[in-house]
Amino acid sequence: MAEKQHKGLVARWLEGKERSEEYARSTLPTSRWALFWDIFKGRFGKLMLTNLLMLLTILPLLAVIIFRYLSLTVQGTNAVFGAGLMVGYPVVPDITGTAEYMVFQSDLLFFGMMIVCSLIAALGISGGAYIIRNLIWTEGIFVANDFVRGIKRNYLNVLEALLFFTIILFVARTMGNLSDYLVAIGAPASGWMIASKIVGYIIVAFSLLVTMWMIALGINYKQGPFALFRNAVVMTVGTFPQTIFFVALASWPIFLALFTSGIFMIIAVVILMLFGISYFFLVWMDYTQWAFDRFVNPSKGFATGRGLYNKDKSNQPAPKAPAQDMDSAAMREYKRMIVAQGKSKLICRPIKPLDDDIEVYQLPDSFSREDLRLLKESKVAIEEDVKAYEEEHKNDEQYVEYNKQFEERERALREEEAGQKKKKKDPRPPKMLNKR
Repeated sequence: MAEKQHKGLVARWLEGKERSEEYARSTLPTSRWALFWDIFKGRFGKLMLTNLLMLLTILPLLAVIIFRYLSLTVQGTNAVFGAGLMVGYPVVPDITGTAEYMVFQSDLLFFGMMIVCSLIAALGISGGAYIIRNLIWTEGIFVANDFVRGIKRNYLNVLEALLFFTIILFVARTMGNLSDYLVAIGAPASGWMIASKIVGYIIVAFSLLVTMWMIALGINYKQGPFALFRNAVVMTVGTFPQTIFFVALASWPIFLALFTSGIFMIIAVVILMLFGISYFFLVWMDYTQWAFDRFVNPSKGFATGRGLYNKDKSNQPAPKAPAQDMDSAAMREYKRMIVAQGKSKLICRPIKPLDDDIEVYQLPDSFSREDLRLLKESKVAIEEDVKAYEEEHKNDEQYVEYNKQFEERERALREEEAGQKKKKKDPRPPKMLNKR
């Protein structure tokens, strides 16, 4: 057994520990926490670009929130509220419930506009979350191309999730404002009004968790609208404590921006503009990948631990090949382009190197038929020598392996195209997502 070479201090300092194989393996992420940090520090530029694309589609929703705040502030300075204090005109003898009714009317408009804005926000979320999922899978991505591809694949699922949440929020807010108004004017059964308002807020909080799972499930699996909602509810209830923790961990910049003021709000807004939205989905998609590896992928035959380095591969069974729809579309397009260009003539067959004395006969300035004959014979000799070399080395491992891989890739592409032509119904989604 060869002994390990001991190097001096200066040699180790000059060479650096990055050249060590053990160091290289030790830097690979082996847990979801390590994978999050590896993506955050190593792909920060892509996260910022993805954040910008998502921010552009969320701007209408942010504008509605800002306009609602300004509208309520302006209406709060209305002269009606100064009646009886020699400020307002005309004098309103009783303004009981006026403020609550004003908020009720304003929220009918602005929370209804949020439902419309979700149609636009779904564009950015479907594309951005798809990019972040591919980053977690450690696949090569092209931000612009994958953003558009994510919209085409996931828009309807994300739209369903956002419409579900915004409609629940609209109904709960409307009922809560109506309860405030009825309590303010002294309507009977005010206790039930307050209780209904509290129940509404609880339903909104639970709906937010279900919405997040609907987005994650819709981006990772093919399923119908009813199956998507049902499975999201199952995952929310089954992982309720972890879901609350990771939603809170992911959304702290959003809560700072919405519910604080001063320096904290400014910091939160800057974070959201630079990378806050990408950070939110990176935390959430990383956590949901852990949940899918534990509860879904093993029973469905999908690969687990994607993006993670397995230290002990000898004791682990080889993962099954992922479903065709879970491959990177950009990588499939790259493979299709390689097949379309054909085999490389420089790689698929042996080429004789120029390391011998065979040369092409050089014609003199004044040549005869004999010189032409010698020229032709030299060319024929070179061709025969090249063919003999190719025949001798055609079974070398490197050429056999390349041709085998190319034929397999070509056959897989033909099967894929043939499968796309066949019109078959998609398999029915699972009724429940249970741990195996």
